[in-house]
Amino acid sequence: MTDDLDAADVAAALLTGVGALLRRLRHLQLADALTMPERTALSRLDREGPATSAELARKEQITPQAMGATLSALQARGLIARNSDPADRRRVVLAVTPAGSRVLTEKRSAKTELMARVLAEEFTPAQLKQLAAAAPLIERLAHHL
Repeated sequence: MTDDLDAADVAAALLTGVGALLRRLRHLQLADALTMPERTALSRLDREGPATSAELARKEQITPQAMGATLSALQARGLIARNSDPADRRRVVLAVTPAGSRVLTEKRSAKTELMARVLAEEFTPAQLKQLAAAAPLIERLAHHL
């Protein structure tokens, strides 16, 4: 790129590159064998804390029935637990179990290790410095969108 950077060109390049990276990471089949909806629901519960099935379905923009099937599969594997809501005992909230947290940690570690291996094998030290400098900027961009 030249000194005359155009914000629209940078935005387009970032969307293309980051989009391709995210798609590839999502489709990596690691040892956890979770389906995409299972990974998504488990990750959301891990990040945002306990929630109802209806809340999760709304956030993921899927039907309550589809979310129910996903959550049942996660519960059968011991990755989430159903509990009474302390504020309203009639309501059931779902939360990640210690086993669910372990699965997420292992999945994240495996992806980090894979990325580190590719970076070490395919990128020069100068390119690694560029990527290291860009990472906080990309995160900052994400927070402002």
